[in-house]
Amino acid sequence: MQTFSELENYINQHYKVVHHEPFMLAVDVKVGSDGRSQDIWLAELKNSDERRILRFETNIAPLREHDAEKCLRVNLMLRIGYLAVGDMDGTPFIKLCHNLTYDLLNESSLRYVINHMALLGDNIEDTLTGGEDLF
Repeated sequence: MQTFSELENYINQHYKVVHHEPFMLAVDVKVGSDGRSQDIWLAELKNSDERRILRFETNIAPLREHDAEKCLRVNLMLRIGYLAVGDMDGTPFIKLCHNLTYDLLNESSLRYVINHMALLGDNIEDTLTGGEDLF
């Protein structure tokens, strides 16, 4: 996959798309056996040397209830993705993110990152929210 258009075609065939706009998609991924799901957002970005990057992102929980230092310490344990803070309707939210350059992007890596982030994001969300399925 070398273009966002190729990525869109693959995503539309294999995932439930819940949001679509130019160079941005969101998919709903079922996780576990108890009906939980996690939305994964995909967006094309360019880094400082103009290389195209695919950003994967999923919302976890409002930051206000959690220690930012603990969140940063969790980053040391993550093998795929990193925790970050972004705003949602003016409220700081913990997000799980991952960046992948297009030269490393293929069907296998795409499936792996989407499914891994959905499961990990849901597990972190479940832990931080006491079982609520916010996203």
